[in-house]
Amino acid sequence: MSDRLLVLVRHGQSEWNLKNLFTGWKDPDLTEQGRNEAQEAGRKLKAQGLTFDIAFTSALTRAQHTLDIALKEMGQSGIPVRKHLALNERDYGDLSGLNKDDARKKWGEEQVHVWRRSYDVPPPGGESLKDTLARTLPYFVQEILPCVLRGERTLVAAHGNSLRALIMVLEKLTPENILKRELATGVPVIYRLNADATVASVLDLAA
Repeated sequence: MSDRLLVLVRHGQSEWNLKNLFTGWKDPDLTEQGRNEAQEAGRKLKAQGLTFDIAFTSALTRAQHTLDIALKEMGQSGIPVRKHLALNERDYGDLSGLNKDDARKKWGEEQVHVWRRSYDVPPPGGESLKDTLARTLPYFVQEILPCVLRGERTLVAAHGNSLRALIMVLEKLTPENILKRELATGVPVIYRLNADATVASVLDLAA
């Protein structure tokens, strides 16, 4: 039986994570801690005895560098890598680049909380999680999932919200449940899928 392996990993800490800024489609790089987290992701995957045939990442530097560092740590830098903006972080629109505390002062704590934690209310000029799902899911179904189902061991390095959109579908979570799901930076989540694309097992390496 082929090993229908799908591993999702959120990028390591970025410079703007550290500064508490809304990032979205802006393109800061990893901090030193973020690079260390990416290395640790590679070490954890290597310790699991995993190898990969193909990898996917977003059009943003922090996810691409996380993938590069993790693959190098595993000695697998030569595998094919596909980059696509469908896997980009949720677009925070007018909030992008703002300090989260400053945004709360400008719009109020409650409004900012709604934008950050509701499923279908977008910030001004940006995307809700529902919008992010509508962008990310077709790419997953058309490009990533077929690789997994063919038995190509697949690694996806992307972002908190684009990955949560995929997790929502994979784990059949409700909009309410996905809002409670946090993804730590640089921590791989390992899925093995059945032939019908349902999840056979899931292992979160956040330990």
